[in-house]
Amino acid sequence: MNVRLTWVQPEDLVGHELRQAAQDGRDAREIEERWYAAGGSPAPDRAGASEPPAPPRLRELAGQLLDELALLESPLAADEPTALDEIVAACPHWPGPVDATPAVGRDRLHAAWLGRAAGCLLGKPVEKLPLTGIRALARATGNWPPTTWFTARGVPPGLLAAHPWNRRSAPTSLAENIDGMPEDDDLNHLLLTLLLLQRHGRSFTTADLARLWLDELPAGRAFTAERIAYGNLLAGVEPPQTARLRNPFREWIGAQIRADVHGWTHPGDPAGAAAQAHRDAVLTHTGNGVYGAMFTAAALAVAAEGESDVHGCLAAGLRVVPPHSRYARAVRLGIEAARTEGDFDVVVDRLHAVYADTHHWVHVLPNAALLAAALTHADGDFTRSIGRAVSGGWDTDSNGATAGSLAGLLSGGPDALPEHWTAPLKNRLATSVPGFDRTGFDTLAALTHQEALHP
Repeated sequence: MNVRLTWVQPEDLVGHELRQAAQDGRDAREIEERWYAAGGSPAPDRAGASEPPAPPRLRELAGQLLDELALLESPLAADEPTALDEIVAACPHWPGPVDATPAVGRDRLHAAWLGRAAGCLLGKPVEKLPLTGIRALARATGNWPPTTWFTARGVPPGLLAAHPWNRRSAPTSLAENIDGMPEDDDLNHLLLTLLLLQRHGRSFTTADLARLWLDELPAGRAFTAERIAYGNLLAGVEPPQTARLRNPFREWIGAQIRADVHGWTHPGDPAGAAAQAHRDAVLTHTGNGVYGAMFTAAALAVAAEGESDVHGCLAAGLRVVPPHSRYARAVRLGIEAARTEGDFDVVVDRLHAVYADTHHWVHVLPNAALLAAALTHADGDFTRSIGRAVSGGWDTDSNGATAGSLAGLLSGGPDALPEHWTAPLKNRLATSVPGFDRTGFDTLAALTHQEALHP
């Protein structure tokens, strides 16, 4: 039997690493010429399991070129450190320590879990679709900008043929077939973080997280940077080298989608939340990929305190990100665009003009810009927050999830969320993380609340 694993073979990774090198300002022209002259392929936009294995000579060359690419120095490295002490030194407004943190209410955590699930589920059927397809499908049913679930009812067959729903998600994420929260890595990783805190507390190490993944995370439920790091662990590579070794996805969105619990359990302590998220993120990511986790955790920590609005939360997130980094620039661009444009479609078009031709749709930078823009433009409203985050395309389920997490937390409790978003979730989620399948969001809120009370 010939089974080809995707996202891990050297020939799948070279094109992505060449694209990352171009974004980093590393001169890889000579390596690029050798790759294409040998018959190598550019970076695909999505993984494909049906492609035949590469010839042995091409696979061997791919591994060699990946190692050579890793030796090229980035002129941006000084502005984008990965070590926590260097990040803190680069942030002139790093938040100070707190003597005591306020308690975060269980109801607010319940709303955060529900919000994350609803935002994720809203984005699932249109994940991977181009922006034009998302707009056309929603407009065909009068749901633009999105204020409720996507549906296939009333969509012309020709339009569905041109822009088919995400084939894995459509059976469980359209209005006509939602029956609880289906499994998704955007929720799985939060469950793993909860397990991590239950077993090791806030003093966990990156190695603790690595061992937890090997024990509890099915390999097939890890993607992009997480899948590479998982494979590196199995090969005996130790963190943080797991994030660097032949991992062209190290500045994609994966660490950002894992950060929520770190923020939820540090109310009023954005520095503590960011530092904890950093220990999580460096298993799989570097630089801007790590900043995504730290930004999200810090913003949610301020939201958990309940003393700020969404704009204050975003500002808190920026304080833990090196200001000259590309991540900080992306967030500032998103905020500025949302503040100056009344029509959110115009905001999205502006962001796509900057990032669409140069960055993969799962890269952290375009998604950070879109997330910041959506939250700014929505001004705390839950429906507008998740609707705008999903309407901008790119990693729709991840952006919807993070926007829903923050807006849900700020709402104050589950009763403040519109019922048409929460009722179809039926207070249960599906997951392959042991011990959590079909768990209710109220139970998850109670478990998270326990961890928030134990510094």
